[in-house]
Amino acid sequence: MTKNMGSIDRTLRLVAVVAIGAAYLLGYLSGTVAIAAGVIAAAFFLTSLVGTCPAYLPFGLSTRNRP
Repeated sequence: MTKNMGSIDRTLRLVAVVAIGAAYLLGYLSGTVAIAAGVIAAAFFLTSLVGTCPAYLPFGLSTRNRP
């Protein structure tokens, strides 16, 4: 699988993961909304670690700088 995420994209996703985690820990998220946000946070975290976003693939998108 080709990497298609640039460093800014990856960083913004990790910031979103931290924000969702903080909102949950502070009690701003609960119930179904917390579960949905947790799934999104998990997807953002995994795609940031791998450097590939499967949603970008069908459209040929990439935020990665190409030399």
